[in-house]
Amino acid sequence: MTNHVHLLATPSDQYGISRMMQSLGRRYVAYVNATYARTGTLWEGRYKSTLVDSEHYVLVVSRYIELNPVRALMVDHPSTYPWSSYHGNALGKDIKILTPHSVYKALGKSQEQRLSAYRSLFAGRMAEKALDEIRECTNKSWALGSDKFKKQIEKAANRRVRSLGHGGDRKSKASGYNQGV
Repeated sequence: MTNHVHLLATPSDQYGISRMMQSLGRRYVAYVNATYARTGTLWEGRYKSTLVDSEHYVLVVSRYIELNPVRALMVDHPSTYPWSSYHGNALGKDIKILTPHSVYKALGKSQEQRLSAYRSLFAGRMAEKALDEIRECTNKSWALGSDKFKKQIEKAANRRVRSLGHGGDRKSKASGYNQGV
């Protein structure tokens, strides 16, 4: 995207994503600063992340990422966005940094079956509920997945990884907080 990047990655250990982002930040910032004769930080803030339930959500998140340029009205179809993993997942282009996830591999016995099945995921629009859930979980660092998955993560992490489902925007009309203003 023009002002951010989406990555769907499976770490090799519990610190894998943090180390990857730290390394990427150091190398990319150094590259940009050297290339454009500038100094200082490049990023506005820390990266945002969410733990994704592979079994139920990895393809949903992949689709979310690959449709982002379409939702932003940058392209009409993910196949026309040059920096998209759609080229590998749906069209079979060899992308060195793209490793097929086991859930992707389960889409078919052959590469052609997987490519076809993956392309079929893009036949319709994504449900607004799914879009909202992915955004909220990412922005708030909640786990994205089934209730069973979230309970497992909460137990393992010994902390809450999902919304309690109450509260909300006190400034919204629905809350009655600012009515008549």
